[in-house]
Amino acid sequence: MSKTLHRFADRVHAGRYVARSLGSYTDRGDVVILALPRGGVPVAAEVARALGVPLDVLMVRKLGVPGHEEMAMGAIASGGALIINEVQTLDVDPEDMKRIIAREQAEIDRQEFLFRTGRPRIELRGKTVILMDDGLATGSTMRAAVKSVRESGAAHVIVAAPVGSVEACRSLHTVADEVVCPLQPPSLRSISEWYKDFPQTTDAEVQALLHEA
Repeated sequence: MSKTLHRFADRVHAGRYVARSLGSYTDRGDVVILALPRGGVPVAAEVARALGVPLDVLMVRKLGVPGHEEMAMGAIASGGALIINEVQTLDVDPEDMKRIIAREQAEIDRQEFLFRTGRPRIELRGKTVILMDDGLATGSTMRAAVKSVRESGAAHVIVAAPVGSVEACRSLHTVADEVVCPLQPPSLRSISEWYKDFPQTTDAEVQALLHEA
């Protein structure tokens, strides 16, 4: 990334920046972009517009450690793909784990109904899939997303985000075919610190962007 660019103005700016690194996928009929709601959708919408390829969503939810929900012990994605961090779950009661998975699955089901509004999922078998979020902190949710699209038959999987931790990007290189993350600060405390404007993306904004796409 340019030495003069320390933070993105907002998710739209970030999406336009990432699109520069994905130019080789422009106007390709085998390419699909899947955004992770909700924050990944505004970023991915800009990339899809720049590349001239379809945009869809892939619902993924973090599984937070009980009492320390900001700490990911895994993630679950549409279709049932599940990633568990065994180190983080050593002291988690199995019943608590079941409850958390059920709660996050319910939210995935809610988002599926709300964001698809009757639209079928895009067929991924044999496709090149670009998975996008607004940032990669631990990489847990993105790993679940990669597993989900692999199980759906994707031929080539690219993970893309404007900013991510060095550790998350390194770990994602082991499961994805390519990782595009232009800003990888040596110390990343939170994704929001790398955006000047980082409001929570609403359900209504996601619906509008998907409708426009």
